[in-house]
Amino acid sequence: MFRNNYDNDATTFSPTGRIFQIEYALEAIKQGSAAVGIASKNHVVLVALKRNAEELGSYQKKIIKIDNHMGIALAGLAPDARVLSNFLRQQAMSSKMVFNRPLNVAKAVYSIADKAQDNTQSAGGRPYGVGLLVAGIDENGAHLYEFQPSGSVLEYVGAAIGARSQAARTFLERKYEEFADATKEQLIEYALTALRDTLSQDKELNSLNTTVAVVGKGEQFTIYDDDDVQQWLDRLDSLSNARNRDEPQQEQQSQEQPEQPAEQTEQSDRMDTDE
Repeated sequence: MFRNNYDNDATTFSPTGRIFQIEYALEAIKQGSAAVGIASKNHVVLVALKRNAEELGSYQKKIIKIDNHMGIALAGLAPDARVLSNFLRQQAMSSKMVFNRPLNVAKAVYSIADKAQDNTQSAGGRPYGVGLLVAGIDENGAHLYEFQPSGSVLEYVGAAIGARSQAARTFLERKYEEFADATKEQLIEYALTALRDTLSQDKELNSLNTTVAVVGKGEQFTIYDDDDVQQWLDRLDSLSNARNRDEPQQEQQSQEQPEQPAEQTEQSDRMDTDE
């Protein structure tokens, strides 16, 4: 069923200046499982939650390597992400063959942004129904970009896309001042904590449904899946347990602090008055 007469294609504006096909594509992103990215001065971390359509099926791939210095995390329609990732790989290979240098991260992101924007000006196509977090490192440092189906691109220090991603963004907004000088291990801890906030109450992060990827100065884009990701989940659990033990002790110490007797307070007030 159509929403109205202005959503039949991606080239028609509504009277209020909206393109409903693009808004539908953004809704497709919200239906996908969450992905989180965080950037520091020297590293970028991507984490993503994988889904399996059935218990007997495999988990969907959520992080894709583009080149040794760059990769993407997706939320939304995986086939659309595959098309865009193949295009990025072609751009990366072309840069190495023609210019003998890695593809600049900003140039890569804007190349797929231009490709997506073309689909909003042709009646025969549709917007890509996928959002991407693009992580990479180049001569200008570490970068994290968010790509949207409208062709919009923004650079972030922390970003989250997908289902229930607002909970992850709330956590990132509280902690973002600590990202710039954080180590790789701290970034992964922050990212996994944010990803855990997107889970429903009956779900937990485990080695089957979690993917972690890291790229940094002197470190190639590396994806941790299955058993390789368990080390980061164990570290997250140990840090969470340590915090849970410390919080009751701090509350107990604050309650045990003796209050100043009333008589002593009155005497000190009198002395101040006499002076």
